[in-house]
Amino acid sequence: MAVKLLSNANGVQKAGNRNGYLGKPITETIANGFFTVDHSWTVKYWNKAAEKLSGVQAKDIIGENLWEKFATAIPIDLYTAYHKAFLQDIPVHFEEYWGEMGAWFDVITYYCDDTLSVSFKSRDHPVHPTHLRHLEKQLKAMNELYRYVSEVTNDCLWEWDLQAKEVFWIDGGHKRAFGYQIENALVPQSFWEGRMHPDDKPRVMKRLHELFSEGSQSTWEDEYRFQREDGSYAFVHDRGHIIYSGDNVASRMVGATQDITARKTAENRLLESERKLAEEQLTRQKEVTQAVLEAQESERSEIGKELHDNLNQILGAAKLYIEMARTGKHNTQMCLSKSSGHIMSVINEIRKISKTLATPDMELGLIDSIKMLIADLVIIQPIHIELQECDLGEGGLDERLQLTIFRIVQEQLNNILKHSKATQATINLTKQQNKIILLISDNGVGCNILEKGKNGIGNINIKSRADLFHGKVTIVSKPGEGYKLKVVFF
Repeated sequence: MAVKLLSNANGVQKAGNRNGYLGKPITETIANGFFTVDHSWTVKYWNKAAEKLSGVQAKDIIGENLWEKFATAIPIDLYTAYHKAFLQDIPVHFEEYWGEMGAWFDVITYYCDDTLSVSFKSRDHPVHPTHLRHLEKQLKAMNELYRYVSEVTNDCLWEWDLQAKEVFWIDGGHKRAFGYQIENALVPQSFWEGRMHPDDKPRVMKRLHELFSEGSQSTWEDEYRFQREDGSYAFVHDRGHIIYSGDNVASRMVGATQDITARKTAENRLLESERKLAEEQLTRQKEVTQAVLEAQESERSEIGKELHDNLNQILGAAKLYIEMARTGKHNTQMCLSKSSGHIMSVINEIRKISKTLATPDMELGLIDSIKMLIADLVIIQPIHIELQECDLGEGGLDERLQLTIFRIVQEQLNNILKHSKATQATINLTKQQNKIILLISDNGVGCNILEKGKNGIGNINIKSRADLFHGKVTIVSKPGEGYKLKVVFF
């Protein structure tokens, strides 16, 4: 995608006032020849440096066949290397002695968009005293350029001629970072564009077009993927300073490209880790919700069974005794006494169910609420339950956490009474630094926790309650060796 350059009608100040960098283009201070040819070897472009190095003017070579023009001058090895360059799409660097010119040349070829681009420079130009002033100017321009670009970054330096659509890659940065055998040489803009990832190129080029069209911005920066010489892609951060000509047209840009692959890889890993963590938390939340629903359904089922199988039968018997008393054919006093006893049994059972379902009054405190729970249980169950405690500083505990601990104790005692056949159970509740540790153990039949004991409704309910306060649940049990439940709240 070529960048279209437009002038701004808003009358922005000239380059001298808008840009801190006034130096000449680096391509004017480093004498690299540059030309392009098509598949027919017809010359399409020939820069001024090529004119000086070859002695051939652009007007005399553009539109002509390269080999016909230099039929007797170009070495056969150079001819062969150019032909090979058309067969690959990566830069080729070689050195060649051109006898006609009496000098060695560094040559870099690029094949892109059916066009072969050639950048070359002489290695054997003598430095005469008359050239010293020119070299001083060149060094000054280079220092000025480096000073400005160092404010951006000093990774892979470049200068982009927006009018000629050429990019000068400076000082071998692209060679070190991306493997291209290019150092202080021109590359076509199309070659740079062709190395951008296809998914990133439209976005990057659109943004550049907008900046150049606006004519008001002096800096550009973007991130995209850039293809290395080996075909892999690097993440890069590109940043440049736009230089405008007197007619307010973006003419050049100098800047630097930084390889940020390591940073982007770390960021992507972090994002992936966060995504997985979020998915795990969502999955866990769904499991907790499902566990709560299953626990509620189980609790409702147990209440339904109790009402239907027990209380309903007792009420049925009480009704029968009342009917017998009404007939007067039986001992009326005995029948009424029996019916009254059955009704009291139902009242007591309903009271127990109500206590189980009702939220305890935590104003009594966590420890006192657990003591009341134990007192109610041992009246009707043949088990000794011991509460071991220390000062929890209940006043500083969240009331919801206290209720959660109470419900876990209630749930586990219910498990013990239903399944363990235990004669003794111990509840230990302690506070260690910033942790609250709840340990409930019994001397019952135990179980193989690999086969059962972890995934029952009661244990799922305990785990779901603990998760609400980032609690960690541990279960230790073996057949015949009792059962231990440990919950740590951090």
